[in-house]
Amino acid sequence: MMAQTTALEFQRKFGEFQHQAQREPVEITRHGRREFVLMSAEHYDWLKAAAQRTHKTADGLSVVIDAVERAEMDPVHAPLDELLK
Repeated sequence: MMAQTTALEFQRKFGEFQHQAQREPVEITRHGRREFVLMSAEHYDWLKAAAQRTHKTADGLSVVIDAVERAEMDPVHAPLDELLK
């Protein structure tokens, strides 16, 4: 579970949350809703690099594309199709 604080508490204890964010991301809420996540620059850089490592299925090897095209969904998950409409 990510550390969490309110915007008001974050303002009051900025230095404390700054140190905590070096160890783990800190979620900042406003009016009970998640607004921001404070994290170290190192963690942010890692997330950006991870996002750039993702690839589209269409760019994959032909054997992977063929397997995805042949794949079938288990009938137990058929109601999920309604969510796509």
